[in-house]
Amino acid sequence: MKTQWGVFANRLQLLVANSSTLKASKMSSEAFQQLILDEHNVYGENKHSLRKKFHPTVAFNPISSPNGRCLGASYSALWIPIDMYLEDCLHGSIAATNSIEILSGLVKALQAVNRSTWRDAFMALWIASVRLVQREREPIEGPVPHLETRLCMLLSIATLAVADIIEEADSCHNELNNHWKGKSAKDDLRKELMLSLQVLGDYESLLVPPPCIISAANLAASKAAMFVSAANISNGYMESGNDSTMNYSGNMRHLIVESCISRNLLDTSAYFWPGYINGHVNSMSHTLPSQLAGWSSFMNGAPLTQSLVNTLVSIPASSLAELEKLFEVAVNGSDEDKVSAATVLCGATLLRGWNFQEHTVRLVVKLLSHSDAADFSGRESQLMKHGPMLNVILTGISPVDYAPIFSFHGLVPELAAALMAICEVFGCLSPSVSWTLGTGEEISAHSVFSNAFILLLRLWKFNHPPLEYCIMGDGAPVGSQLTPEYLLLLRNPRVLSASSLSKSRSSQKQLPVNSSPSSYNPIFMDSFPKLKLWYRQHQACLASTLSGLAHGTPVHNIVDSLLNLMFRKANKGSTSIGSLSGSSSISNSSGPGGDDSHLWPQLPAWEILEAVPFVVDAALTACSHGRLFPRELATGLKDLADFLPASIATIASYFSAEVTRGVWKPAFMNGTDWPSPAANLSMVEEHIKKIVAATGVDVPRLATGGSTLGRLPLPLAAFVSLTITYKLDKSSERFLNLAGPALENLAASCPWPSMAIVAALWTQKVKRWSDFLVFSASRTVFHHNNDAVFQLLRSCFTSTLGMSSTSLCCCGGVASLLGHGFGSHCSGGLSPVAPGILYLRIFRCIKDCSILGEDILNLLMLSVKDIAETTVSRHRSDKLKRTKYGMRHGQISLAAAMTQVKVAASLGATLVWLSGGTTLVQSLFQEMLPSWFLSVQDLDQGGASGATVYKLGGHALAYFAVYSGMFAWGIDPTPVSRRRERVMRSHLEFLASALDGKISLGCDLSLWRAYVSGFLGLVVECTPCLLHEVDLKVLKKLSVGLQQLRENELAIAVLRGGGPKAMAAAAELILGS
Repeated sequence: MKTQWGVFANRLQLLVANSSTLKASKMSSEAFQQLILDEHNVYGENKHSLRKKFHPTVAFNPISSPNGRCLGASYSALWIPIDMYLEDCLHGSIAATNSIEILSGLVKALQAVNRSTWRDAFMALWIASVRLVQREREPIEGPVPHLETRLCMLLSIATLAVADIIEEADSCHNELNNHWKGKSAKDDLRKELMLSLQVLGDYESLLVPPPCIISAANLAASKAAMFVSAANISNGYMESGNDSTMNYSGNMRHLIVESCISRNLLDTSAYFWPGYINGHVNSMSHTLPSQLAGWSSFMNGAPLTQSLVNTLVSIPASSLAELEKLFEVAVNGSDEDKVSAATVLCGATLLRGWNFQEHTVRLVVKLLSHSDAADFSGRESQLMKHGPMLNVILTGISPVDYAPIFSFHGLVPELAAALMAICEVFGCLSPSVSWTLGTGEEISAHSVFSNAFILLLRLWKFNHPPLEYCIMGDGAPVGSQLTPEYLLLLRNPRVLSASSLSKSRSSQKQLPVNSSPSSYNPIFMDSFPKLKLWYRQHQACLASTLSGLAHGTPVHNIVDSLLNLMFRKANKGSTSIGSLSGSSSISNSSGPGGDDSHLWPQLPAWEILEAVPFVVDAALTACSHGRLFPRELATGLKDLADFLPASIATIASYFSAEVTRGVWKPAFMNGTDWPSPAANLSMVEEHIKKIVAATGVDVPRLATGGSTLGRLPLPLAAFVSLTITYKLDKSSERFLNLAGPALENLAASCPWPSMAIVAALWTQKVKRWSDFLVFSASRTVFHHNNDAVFQLLRSCFTSTLGMSSTSLCCCGGVASLLGHGFGSHCSGGLSPVAPGILYLRIFRCIKDCSILGEDILNLLMLSVKDIAETTVSRHRSDKLKRTKYGMRHGQISLAAAMTQVKVAASLGATLVWLSGGTTLVQSLFQEMLPSWFLSVQDLDQGGASGATVYKLGGHALAYFAVYSGMFAWGIDPTPVSRRRERVMRSHLEFLASALDGKISLGCDLSLWRAYVSGFLGLVVECTPCLLHEVDLKVLKKLSVGLQQLRENELAIAVLRGGGPKAMAAAAELILGS
């Protein structure tokens, strides 16, 4: 086909040059030549030649120019979607998506719409990623991801996204232009990458490294200095005793460059860039050579002693060779060496080995999944043999900073499948099955199961209220569809597809060790019968009250045994304190004292978990009837959680379900029966008001006295009382990482001020977490008030456009939208939080995200109205002023206004995409936009802006629609979802019918014309592949309608986008003109 097309193109060029008919036609020959332009060459020059024809006028200031660096509604603000997405990755929960693919697609889409060079596109990515790190310079303390995940995004994910873009450009160039001679697209983009990083060095204040990575930055700078000075480096290690070679201060650009070099995106010529080496002395670097000597000893064959392990855990590996050897020891070493190697692998190498982190995370997942799931009996015995090593890995990756790293790299489905197998095997073992480590520590099968089970539940929306699953449907927040079945459905195509395995990352070829999945067979829930049984019980618990516990059954006997052990210390003699489905009672007279750990049932974890909901139900019922004190309830539940830590998940599930039923009487937090929040409640209220001050939202007044001072639903009161009994140590951290978010979501779903009370109670326990707790409580201001959400969204628009009187930064742009993040940055304590940060924290708990689309669309048009009024007033007051080029000031203002419109549209599309995903974007195209065009809209009620507001409004809607579609489905010819084809086809059919007169429009005609020409122009220029998916009949209607709008060249371009099938129609249109 390529050869035939080339012959056809050559003959067509001769026809254009020599045809007298074409020369006499009103249509320019350039339009006819568009038919033979290579629209697929998205990285070449042909595409840019169309932009000045179909793109609205926009003030153009590249980021690399001085004017492009300002933060307001300028060219630099057009890249805000990158900042928003990166921040959302940190604020959001663990996702089953691949951040590398999403980020590279986002950069490609913005580069196309923003008409930028790739240098500016890469520059925008680096600046947004560095800003992400800088917003965490003064972090708050709390159980949330901190600096490590932000550094992963900058030094691993962003670099891999650039690698994806460059590799795709080169493969596309080779595929389409292999019969041409010339420089490859990869070489061009590498040069653009190099230029972007050279310009990045001008942002010195932005590149200052956080204190914890100063040594790493200095090491990178010293490495470059020693290379330039031709210093002898043996085996890649800097073991010279001369500390003077280390006296160089580095910044985050040095770390970015090292990350690019390790992935073959740059070479060591970067070390010779002007100003790259800075000779300032930093004494922190003097200890680095002796620390790196530990890895040198390991590579030279030194045994993994405890002292060497302690050294290697704190220092990341510096090369793939070290990582490879570490993995080989974990697979083939002695049992003790396997544990030691796994410990080192899950230390600083996983967390801060940014230059090859994509390999490390895959090797960790491979260690957790040892054999093929098709042979389950063999897998069981093999997993049991590796129990100590598995437990080390599970505890090593349980801290809150680790799970997002696996999520960023797109490994959540594979990790979940490995954890399911571990849970299935170890959950069937008695706690008497145990292993003794070299340190003397003993671990049981219950410990391995609990660590795997808790981590598994954190990978899906376990802790969200059941309302999302049962009622919301398409209105549920993004990601709430994550279930164990869904994770397996995502996992299976990845491991079955040979292309996805071979694609990986470009640098995957550098790793000699095979890091591909252990199993290529599909896995389903039926592969894990015990897990499937528990999951069905979990769903039943969410759907209805407990029932079906028959007297004398094994489950009933376990329930009785657990209740007697949990509440044996209750000082109530033989009084009955609870009933089990009306069939028995809890008696405390027989409870033994002393050390009774051996008295707990020595049963497999799955059997105990099956009984836990009935145990908690009986205990809560007894407490509500006064037969069990609240303090005894909390102590008994804590004893159960200590015996089987995994039971905290079922306890959280039960309490979440019972709160939604509303059948329990409230608990009065009076300080007698239940803990009292009175000491901190007023402080929490004042801090909440300060946090949301920048949004203009009113905070409901908390009760100051009386019986309503602290009242919570009984299940919530029981749950918060249980959580505050935990000690904040390393052993409890991994369980609180599940219980904490579950408590937060449960409290947020309860009436105000439940979350404020919970925050006040936890602040009394952990004062250093007060900022985090108050910030979490401030979210609930928006959960129960749709008007407050609308006001917060409006604040996002006004602050970004620099039109807000309450904004933290008057210049607008990302500085006002996201600000400094969150923390006690002011001398007076808490400071107001930027509206973008607040929104990214609250939208996932909005009960119906479908309403957000309408709100965002309305706010976009209100912003356009404000922009138009400002533009017109400037035009009228300065219409006689001229620049030295003779252009009226009003025209300049119009270009600036168009830039603001584009910024507002990109923000609105980003909010829609992040809030509701592809479902909300689909609703935008198929419901919201058609309804908006069919209804009467009066944007110029005061008559101050005239027709300008409608023209700007049409272009705003065009950008809004194109941005939304690009963010949701990308711009690649091969769509990530077949939904794109269906949605875009229906929308173009709507446009064709309206242009054909079959649909009566209610909107202003100038707005409609601006939308049609703007939308189709952007599609032709940025995503022509969409037109390939549309019927020829629809394309013909669109081209005829565009001709009627006197958009002749755009009409030809639309047909050209249809591919070979539309060539005849395009020729007829040209000749007919």
